[in-house]
Formats: sequence, C-alpha cells, structure tokens
Amino acid sequence: MKRETSGKGFTLVEMTVVIMVMMTLIGTGLYVSKQWTNWQLGRTASEDLRAVYAAQRMYLADNPTATVSAITAAQVIPYLANRGTVLPTVKSLTGTTLAIRVNISPPNINDGTGGIYDPSGKSTDSLWDVGL
Repeated sequence: MKRETSGKGFTLVEMTVVIMVMMTLIGTGLYVSKQWTNWQLGRTASEDLRAVYAAQRMYLADNPTATVSAITAAQVIPYLANRGTVLPTVKSLTGTTLAIRVNISPPNINDGTGGIYDPSGKSTDSLWDVGL
C-alpha cells in the first residue's frame, strides 16, 4: 500500500536552512549593535573633549599670560558651557572612567598610564579626540 503525502509542511533541510538564516541575522544584528554602542561612546567622548577645549580657549582668552601647561581643571570648570561643577569624564570601551587632560592643547583623554586613550587610532576622525 502506498502512502500519499500532501506536500504540506517543511522538511528537515528546509527547517535547518531557516534556522541558520535566523541565527546569521541575529549574529549580524548583535555585532552591529556593539559597533554602534562603541561609536556612541567615542562620539560622546569627543563632544566632552570639545566642550573642555572651548572652555580652555575661553580661559586662555581671559588670561592671556597663562600658559597651557599651567592650566588646571579648577580654572577651566567655570568656563564650561553647561555650567558644570566638575570636569567631564569619559567612559572607555571597557567601562572604565577616564579623565580629560586640560594642561595640553587640544585636551585629550588620559588612558590611566599617562598615555592618550584613542581606540579609533586616528587623531583626526573626531572619535575619542577633538579631531583637529
């Protein structure tokens, strides 16, 4: 006796293909989401650096005899555009809070060991830097 199949439903191969496509789409979405988050952190850091740079320039305009190397955070804070009471800090890709150096021009992010933190690797891309 011969069994008749109606042709409705999915075969195991078809289901496997659908699952693999879904897994690929999910993996791609997670990767893009992580890159977007990293870009947002870099963009926020550069905006904070620009605010500090503008405050630094305003301080120097009001104090023309001051040298950049002698500037302190306390001197720059009153010149911040947002009327902040503390100098902004930056969050690294690993979640570490990093400080902004104000005694150089343009300011940069201290990586914690005395070096410059810029995971983008380019000093003119406006991510993690002022972008000059």
